[in-house]
This record gives sequence, C-alpha cells and structure tokens, in this order.
Amino acid sequence: MKHTIATRMEQVAPFHVMKLLARAKELEAEGRIIVHMEIGEPDFDTPPPIVMAGIDALDMGHTHYTSALGLDELRAAIANYYQMNDGADVNKNNIVVTPGSSSALQLVCAALVNPGDEVILTDPGYPCNKQFVQITGGIPTFIQLQEEKNYVVTLDDVKAKWTDKTKAVMLASPSNPTGVLVNTATLDEIANFAREQNGYLILDEIYHSLVYDCDVKSFAGRHENVFIINSFSKYFCMTGWRLGWLVAPEAFIDSIDRLAQNIFLAAPTVAQYAALDAFKPATIEILESYRKEFKERRDYLYHALGKLGFGMKGKPEGAFYLYANSAKFSNDSFQLAQDLLENAGVAITPGIDFGEHLANEHVRFAYTRSIDQLELGVSRLAEFLS
Repeated sequence: MKHTIATRMEQVAPFHVMKLLARAKELEAEGRIIVHMEIGEPDFDTPPPIVMAGIDALDMGHTHYTSALGLDELRAAIANYYQMNDGADVNKNNIVVTPGSSSALQLVCAALVNPGDEVILTDPGYPCNKQFVQITGGIPTFIQLQEEKNYVVTLDDVKAKWTDKTKAVMLASPSNPTGVLVNTATLDEIANFAREQNGYLILDEIYHSLVYDCDVKSFAGRHENVFIINSFSKYFCMTGWRLGWLVAPEAFIDSIDRLAQNIFLAAPTVAQYAALDAFKPATIEILESYRKEFKERRDYLYHALGKLGFGMKGKPEGAFYLYANSAKFSNDSFQLAQDLLENAGVAITPGIDFGEHLANEHVRFAYTRSIDQLELGVSRLAEFLS
C-alpha cells in the first residue's frame, strides 16, 4: 500500500529544540550533567493548594465531562480575577476554558479564518501560531521585528502588512521568545485600526502575570474585536494539567462552543476543579514568590550573557526568556546550540525555531532553572566560548 500523507503536513515544521532535548537526555543517560535552558516550562511544581484541590476533586467524584465552554464556576473565577487584578470588565459568558492555550488558538483560527484569509504574525514569534493559521487554510504574513528597536511592534508595522485579504493580526505580550511587552496605547491603536478594516486582534497573554518592572493590566474587555488567550501553564505552574482559556467576542461564543464540542468536547475536569484554587490569596502568595525568583534569574542571566558577548538591546520586561544575538560566535544557530550541548553541556534553543528573520544569528535562553544551575551554565559557556 502506498501511504498518502496530507499535503498540509509539508508545511508543519518540527521543533528543532526537540532534537536537542532528545540528545540531552541521551547524554544524561550516559552520566553527563546537562544545564537545561531550552524548554519554556517553569521548574517550580504546581502550588500545593492547587494540587490539593485536584485531589479533593477526585475524592468527590468530579471525573465526568463539563460543558464544552468549561466549568461555570471556573469561568466565573476567571472573570473575577480580571476584575480584581486588572480592573477589566469581562463577562464570564465570554470565557471559554480549553485544554491548554494552544487549543484556544486553534478554536480562534477555526472560527475566524477562511481559506485564503491572511493573518499577520511576528518574526521572531511563537512557532505554532503559523501552523494554526495554515491548518485552517489561512495565509500567514510576517512583520520582521528589528533587534535595534528591541523587537517592539508598532501600528505602522501592522499597517504595512495589512491588505484587503487580512483578517487578523496575532501578537503576544509579553512575547516568546523576546519577552518584550506591547504597551497598551499601541494595542489600542492596533485594535482600532483592525476594527476599521473589519478585522481582529488576537492577543496572546499567557505570560501576562510574569512581568517584572512595571504594572501592566490585561487588555481584556477593552475592544469588541479582540480575542485574548491565556493559560494556567506559565504563571500558575500547571503545565501538565493542560488548561488554558480564551476571552472571545460574544458573537463568536456559539461557534466556538460548537467547535469545542467537536474537537475536544471539554477541558480536563479535574484540572478545572483544581484551578479554582489558583486565584485564592494563599496560592497567589506562592506564585508571587516564584515571580520574584524569575526576576532575580533574569537580572543575573541578562548581565552574565552580556559579558560573554551575547547581544541584547534591552532587558526583557516579562516571560522567562532572553533572546540573544549570537553572531559573534556563529552564523548557524542550530549548529551553535549543538556545539554548546555536546561540548559544554548546556542546552539552549536555536533562533530558527522562532522564524526566519536573522534566525541563524540568534538563540534563546530560558531562565527556568535555579540561580545555581544558571551560574553553572554560564561558567561552562564562558570556558567553551573563550
């Protein structure tokens, strides 16, 4: 039999970092100690109050399906969190709980994008976004973010890429891989411009609560043509629970409800009950201590990498990444990442995982390990690169 794989799969590129991660595990199996700065997953365990809430949910038999839109109590808790934390007027009926934020992005693209519609993305940017657009028949177009401008996106950038085929612009704030914020005034300008073109803004806020030097409010509830994506994975340290959410315009809720029923039926029930404790004061106190430690790690690694010769225009405001110019050491970011893994025992992510614009001259460091581990990694880098 001749197997015929769908042609769309030719457009789906692998994560290069997964090859590096697999090799790192092989080296660890051989007895090597590897410093992991490649994967964007918090090293902190899920806070105990959330874990206990999950155990209680199991004990109480909460193991059946919920509504496709999510547990009503959790949707209300998320809406209250927006009100208390951001002063944002968000109705729980506009909130959809999803199996991770990727599912939320998939729902938005499926409900919004027709074949041939264009969606503006950023380069560098989160690599999966392009796949979500393409799998619905959309056409991704890219704003090439400039290192000398610290990867900041502007209204002029969006206008330059917008055509009569454009349906939406998809941004992240803070972003992966750069950690850069888009300020509220700029987002307002972009949302207003998109509305004038009968278009939409899709805004990824999964790192929203991981901002370190300023108080930034969520963009939720400000415009009728904006989709907000968030997740329990990053700030709430619930990666394995597979839980995210979406704030969608009212006009799309019915369509998204029907899509969710057909694609995944509902988010994991136990995870939803556990997440009810994510917003309680005792949990937030724990999470804020994690955020403080992330800030200390960022400050250390930013200065340490700069001294080694990695180029960064400014200290990123959020997330837990440093996107650094590595042209001083190599014009092949994947080869550099391989060399650092094999010879220095340090795992990082090559820029080619985040786009094409100068991608071979950049690498990403995730400060998702303790300061002691970061110091070990930096000392190894210093020895190898010298």
